[in-house]
Amino acid sequence: MDMEIDLKIYQLSHELRGHEDDARGICVCGNAGIATSSRDKTVRYWVPDPTDKRKFELSKTLLGHSSFVGPLAWIPPNEVFSEGAIVSGGMDTMVFVWNLSNGEKVHSLSGHQLQVTGVVLDDEDIVSSSIDCSLRRWRKGKVVESWEAHKSAIQAIIKLPSGELVTGSTDTTLKLWKGRTCLHTFAGHSDTVRGIAKMHGVGILSASHDGSIRLWALTGQVLMEMVGHASIVYSVDSHVSGLIVSGSEDWSAKIWKDGVCVQSIEHPGCVWDVKFLENGDIVTACSDGVVRIWTSHQERIADPVDLDSYVSQLSQYKLSRKRVGGLKLEDLPGLEALQIPGTSDGQTKIVREGDNGVAYAWNLREQKWDKIGEVVDGPDDGMKRPVLDGIEYDYVFDVDIGDGEPIRKLPYNLSDNPYPTADKWLLKENLPLAYRQQIVEFILQNSGQGGVALNSSFRDPYTGSNAYIPGGSSSMSEVSVKPSFKHVPKKGMLVFDVAQFEGILKKLTEFNNSLLSDSDKKNLSLSELEISRLSAVVKILKDTSHYHTSKFADADIALLLKLLKSWPLAMIFPVIDILRMLVLHPDGATVLLKNVEDENDTLMEMIKRVVTNPPLPPNLLTGTRVVTNLFKNSRYHYWLQKHRSEILDAFSSCYSSPNKNLQLSYATMILNYAVLLIEKKDHEGQSQVLSAALEIVEEENIEVDSKFRALVAIGSLMLDGLVKRIALDFDVENVAKTAKASKEAKIAEVGADIELLTKQI
Repeated sequence: MDMEIDLKIYQLSHELRGHEDDARGICVCGNAGIATSSRDKTVRYWVPDPTDKRKFELSKTLLGHSSFVGPLAWIPPNEVFSEGAIVSGGMDTMVFVWNLSNGEKVHSLSGHQLQVTGVVLDDEDIVSSSIDCSLRRWRKGKVVESWEAHKSAIQAIIKLPSGELVTGSTDTTLKLWKGRTCLHTFAGHSDTVRGIAKMHGVGILSASHDGSIRLWALTGQVLMEMVGHASIVYSVDSHVSGLIVSGSEDWSAKIWKDGVCVQSIEHPGCVWDVKFLENGDIVTACSDGVVRIWTSHQERIADPVDLDSYVSQLSQYKLSRKRVGGLKLEDLPGLEALQIPGTSDGQTKIVREGDNGVAYAWNLREQKWDKIGEVVDGPDDGMKRPVLDGIEYDYVFDVDIGDGEPIRKLPYNLSDNPYPTADKWLLKENLPLAYRQQIVEFILQNSGQGGVALNSSFRDPYTGSNAYIPGGSSSMSEVSVKPSFKHVPKKGMLVFDVAQFEGILKKLTEFNNSLLSDSDKKNLSLSELEISRLSAVVKILKDTSHYHTSKFADADIALLLKLLKSWPLAMIFPVIDILRMLVLHPDGATVLLKNVEDENDTLMEMIKRVVTNPPLPPNLLTGTRVVTNLFKNSRYHYWLQKHRSEILDAFSSCYSSPNKNLQLSYATMILNYAVLLIEKKDHEGQSQVLSAALEIVEEENIEVDSKFRALVAIGSLMLDGLVKRIALDFDVENVAKTAKASKEAKIAEVGADIELLTKQI
């Protein structure tokens, strides 16, 4: 039976403390207990505290893995296991089965070549997934079949209520399996699929390194995309109430309802895993080693002293991460440092005041420190130190591990030991520790420390083993370095998804009344029924939380297209604005597509009307925004590529318009075209887009954001496209130099990116 959960704020209920390193995995064992896994090589089993319904107490610690433990599954009590059993998978390539009656290991399943990333029960079988790209089926302690399920590492596996298996991979896809037969491949994420979960009665949830969560129908259609995390999303889960929870590298667990983030729960570290309990409470596994339970029920909220303690943990963690002028805030001296006189007039000193760094200057004449103000960044730091996930580093390397897998970001500070840096990065990226030595040498070589002697006596803090010896077995291709760019290449499409629907309807009504009062044009006016239908269309578009279920009738689209064709040019811009939002609606875009693929291409007809001389700025603005939003739906990519030349020619004068909004709309369309044509490897199209982007940046009166987007398009085309030489012929070096000298920080930054690209060619 469905369970309703009030949208109350989730608060801390209880902390499960015991792990000595990152808590990595969670398995909810019905109402019997909770199993957790950790980088400390253990699995711990927690059972409800009989004296306090909020709490759990440690029942068993399961020891046997030789490296960190990740995925878990629960075998409910049966004839063999009277109290049930736990299945665990580890970095050590092993799958273990543990008897919860006595905590003993009853099966050791050996066969995977690399880290085990997922374990699920399939009737009486166990199916495991691995970084080695394979799935293995185990029965009574023996492997009965195995197969390559993806060409890249498999990161997660679940079983659906209908019996199929679903896998998620580094190749950015999910696959639906019936036995060893792949029924469907789900493509849409732009980076590794790290976590997957069932969505009650709807479909499949996926969490990705691209920062998004997607809800898929079993047919492969994307029903919803949830964007809000600032970094990798590691895990996702759903509740029968319709709530969704996700865990991320950005130190938060986010709760979603109908595609909208309704709460973000901060953590003192990365959130590796999240799970719902049957009662609607949420369990999170954090990199600080603590497993926490969160509740929206008043009677299960932690005592005030525990709530205060958690606030303090968060504050300390933020303090440890905060940097001021390139220095850690916690390393700054306190106010007592101001008791020491300065040595020269104007000498500056930065001290810590609470959670901020404050600068003081020595006043020689009055012999005192004068407060200058709060320091938000050090001199030159913002331009010279790369940033990853909001944190500055001396270096952020692009690591290409080959085999068509996405480029990975590797941050490094010169003060860091490269060995633990390599280990932590490999673990975070779910890559084998056998790559350690290559990564260490890569770091040293590319941070200017190539002559540093490597310590062969190093012992891995996670496994206890010695450093990897070059020449040992490894399937990893040669790691290669690519310079770190701040703004290129652009991935994903930009859209204009905010609309003043009330204003649109008001303007339509105003225009309709004008037609009614004009005897020559009265026949063009809308009936009350048609106005009502337009209001219904707008109502559907306003309700974004139900985009995955709401539908449009063919008559709705037909009415809009009729107005586009028949109404006077000066009156069609609010109709185009509705069309702009309609193409972002899954069903709206599908219904409209029927009128694009036939002989009467209504979108091209609209564009031709919009640019009719003399073109009207409101029509150009809404028209370019419609085209820009089409890029969000991959079903329109063929149409956009096919009509690329006509569309770019039609709107080519927009960059020189005095209307700043029109400039931005056009520049965004150009940037989206760059992303699409790079993906399609369309050389001719890339050349035309490059030319259009260069026209934008060379326009004197161009708006800052428009110039920035055009520069990002140029940089992306040079880095990932086929037009590097053409860009040089267009004197892009001078463009980069001019941009780099800009007072606008982001213009200067992308100018530096392009300048670096010119030196590589």
